Amino acid sequence: MAAPDPRPPGPEELLTGSAGPVLRSLLTHAGLGLAVWDTELRCVWANDVLTRYDGIPRERRLGLPPRASLAGDADALEETLREVLGTGACVIGRPYRVPVVQGDRRPRFLAATALRLDGPDGRPLGVALLVLDVRGGRGVEDRLAVVSEAGARIGTTLDVVRTAQELADFTVPLLADYVTVDLTEAVRLGGEPLERLGTADGRVPAFRRAGVASVHDGAPESLWSSGDAVFVPEASPFTQVLHTGRPLLEPRIDTSPGTWLDHDPARAEKIRRYGMHSLLIVPLQARGLLMGVAVLVRADNPAPFDDGDRLLAEEIAARAALSLDNARRYTRERTAALTLQRSLLPRRVDGGDAMEVAAHYVPADAEYSAGGDWFDVFGLSGGRLALVVGDVVGHGIAAAAAMGRLRTAIRTLADLDLPPAELLTRLDRTSVHLVETDEASDVECCSIGATCVYAVYDPAARTCTVALAGHPPPAVTGPDGVLTFPDLPHGTPLGYGLPPHEAAVLDLPPGGLVALYSDGLVEDRRHDIGAGMERVRRALARAGGDSSLTDLCTAVVATLPRAPEDDVTLLLARAR
Repeated sequence: MAAPDPRPPGPEELLTGSAGPVLRSLLTHAGLGLAVWDTELRCVWANDVLTRYDGIPRERRLGLPPRASLAGDADALEETLREVLGTGACVIGRPYRVPVVQGDRRPRFLAATALRLDGPDGRPLGVALLVLDVRGGRGVEDRLAVVSEAGARIGTTLDVVRTAQELADFTVPLLADYVTVDLTEAVRLGGEPLERLGTADGRVPAFRRAGVASVHDGAPESLWSSGDAVFVPEASPFTQVLHTGRPLLEPRIDTSPGTWLDHDPARAEKIRRYGMHSLLIVPLQARGLLMGVAVLVRADNPAPFDDGDRLLAEEIAARAALSLDNARRYTRERTAALTLQRSLLPRRVDGGDAMEVAAHYVPADAEYSAGGDWFDVFGLSGGRLALVVGDVVGHGIAAAAAMGRLRTAIRTLADLDLPPAELLTRLDRTSVHLVETDEASDVECCSIGATCVYAVYDPAARTCTVALAGHPPPAVTGPDGVLTFPDLPHGTPLGYGLPPHEAAVLDLPPGGLVALYSDGLVEDRRHDIGAGMERVRRALARAGGDSSLTDLCTAVVATLPRAPEDDVTLLLARAR
């Protein structure tokens, strides 16, 4: 009597034996797409229904992993199947979108279920994917689902170019084989878009490529890369869309002599080389303004664009255009705030005979608007030197304007030769009055609150008198030559009218260093402020007495673990 085979059956053996024909018939005619992979994620079986869904013949799947044997978002599906194989937990009803296949007019929207196949002993044999077409004639619901997904995947940041690229990536291969997004130069720079393309001078405005995507690696169909100026013929479908503000559908691209392509031979050559046969151009417009165009092309997909595709592309473009306009407005405000802020900051700092000084300012990362950081250095009576770093709460133009007013107020109060503590106390009252005046006149103002450190160095006494208004303490070289953060009265932020501020007098030896900074240099949402201060202290302590302060500023800022989320200001001063 033969010994039983200890090897568990493979997934392909589940479809053989006496029940094999019945099981195969059920799976073939049940309207379910089905594929089975073994424990190495090699496809061992697939039915014809799945081929109808995604256009991939059965023989092209066998032996391949999911990412090479499925269409659409196959990479993500492979990760799902790998997780199911490892954990045994089913995934039911996962949305699965595949591009247009031959015989269809538009993409399919499917529901995918993944489950692990286990043997009698509980050991995994493989993993199966069941795919069901849930459209059921619900074209409107499908379109709304796609537009909703577009809203989630397009406009994830306030960056114009990235938003344009997200639009291109989303529509390939969902609607097209090749997509470009071209924006007017003004929109890319945060300027005003067009209401429509004017005809007064007959010239087409400057366009630049902001997004490009293709089913082919590297988008070889594109004549221009992202950021390049794009040639737009004066008589072409592109200018027609710019004039009318309405989409243009060309189900079959006419390449015969006498068309607009006669004046654009480079595009004509690309169309012929890659077999482009259907064209759809959609304007990108929001709030009545035209920002650019999205160009959708089909080549590998044999189905021409139709009115259903045009309607879906319009709705996706409308969502994207709103995100583009928001990003454009943000870019404009951030540029204005940065310009205002830089105009109010000193172009250079000079410590005269008392100190060698250097400053470094880094605006926040592109996802954040300009903040209210400022710094200043100016001389006082008796050869003394004032050092200031401040930070207004908030971002944008209001914060930059408030920063400018506080900087001016400090200069005015310093002319009265006030001690640091009294100066900050009066500055606190001044900031309260500024906010009250703005509120009374209904002028947009920054929210109450700013921090500041004001230090006065006396070269005769070799001392540095420091007062804080809710600001991080400076790093100072002590008489023993060791760089520390002295324990100073912290004070309250400006703008609250609370009790008077206090000051501390610190000894500063010849060659001693004072480092004033904003919280953006030491604060991080992922780390405690103490860790940031220690990082700065170590960077400063590594410098020798003859090191350039400018180089030292650069070295300290370079220790930031990532792009700053808040403005970063660093002011270094060394006693001569």
